[in-house]
Amino acid sequence: MSLEAYTPGLKRKSLCSVVKTRRLPIEGEVLVNEGDMVSYDTAVARAMVPGEVFIVKVVVELGLFDNPEMVKNYMQKGEGDTIKKGEVLAGYRAFFGLKHKVCTCPVDGTIDHISTVSGEVVIRSNKVPVEVKSYIPGKVVKVLPKEGVAVETNAAFIQGIFGVGGETHGDIMVISEDPNNTLDAEQITPECVGKVLVGGSLVTGEALKKALDTGVKGIVVGGIKTKDLASFLGYEVGVAITGEEEIGLTLIITEGLGRMKMAQKTFDLMKEFDGKLACINGATQIRAGVIRPEIIIPREGVEASELAEEADSSHGGLEPGTSIRVIEGPYFGSMGHVVSLPPELLLIETESKVRVLEAELEDGTRIVIPRANVEIIE
Repeated sequence: MSLEAYTPGLKRKSLCSVVKTRRLPIEGEVLVNEGDMVSYDTAVARAMVPGEVFIVKVVVELGLFDNPEMVKNYMQKGEGDTIKKGEVLAGYRAFFGLKHKVCTCPVDGTIDHISTVSGEVVIRSNKVPVEVKSYIPGKVVKVLPKEGVAVETNAAFIQGIFGVGGETHGDIMVISEDPNNTLDAEQITPECVGKVLVGGSLVTGEALKKALDTGVKGIVVGGIKTKDLASFLGYEVGVAITGEEEIGLTLIITEGLGRMKMAQKTFDLMKEFDGKLACINGATQIRAGVIRPEIIIPREGVEASELAEEADSSHGGLEPGTSIRVIEGPYFGSMGHVVSLPPELLLIETESKVRVLEAELEDGTRIVIPRANVEIIE
């Protein structure tokens, strides 16, 4: 599994405006109004999703193999009738009651169709209510009729490079003293229940298993070994699309595979908000429509003027001092900053002439590298 296909642009901001659009899978009912304040677990929209289709082989259950057209004669219910799980669907008695066969319904639902050709009965289970929750606390800034809403909040915002597991919430608990440290099983204690744990350069497979057993909501860490990730999930994971895994916790990798020191600024930002609520999502997509795993730390009470100051202080594009991560070659995953941007083109090993930059890595090493081989850490 390679993480080198990621496009530039990981975000790391101590304060920004975050807007999340929350949509139903089908048309339904919006439960809140524009201007309403919502919590992260507020249901903002609801819909009734059509139930699953079940095919019951009545012809087999009643032993009517040669006479499927007879099925209708033994039905206790007709097309369009509602029926409960365990209720008799069809049956008969013969030989003065000595022979008794019944076929029961496997689910609560409605009889859609009775076939005299195949001797099968089609049952559609009852509609299932589906709710969409806010995910982040904040203000409803837009209502999408019959679809959902957009919710806005001021928050610290950090993107990871890879993740597994979906949306969850918990208070941040920084349990590594240094971004170089390993998060191991001994650090997982009963106090970690319901928390989003922040480690350093690596989380071990044993720590993941213990965190799951303990009731940890999420783990944010610099790196993980491929074999430990595969062992935890039970299969080799690709990087095309993740986030639908039902694994009991959400894992966000901020730097890459293997032991990789968490960027100091990321670690410091997580420490700054130790004990605060975090809304996290491990969903990752690196093909069309890039999706990054995210950590959103709502900052209630922040004034609009503070938000404007933060926006004014941010940089746009590469320039001396811009924080970067190398995403190709022998320095893959290394963090640093731009020292200079030479205007001339440089001939590289592929015999192509490209624009390059000079960077200083966190360990003091200076390198010259194609600009396309780095991503900006905003």
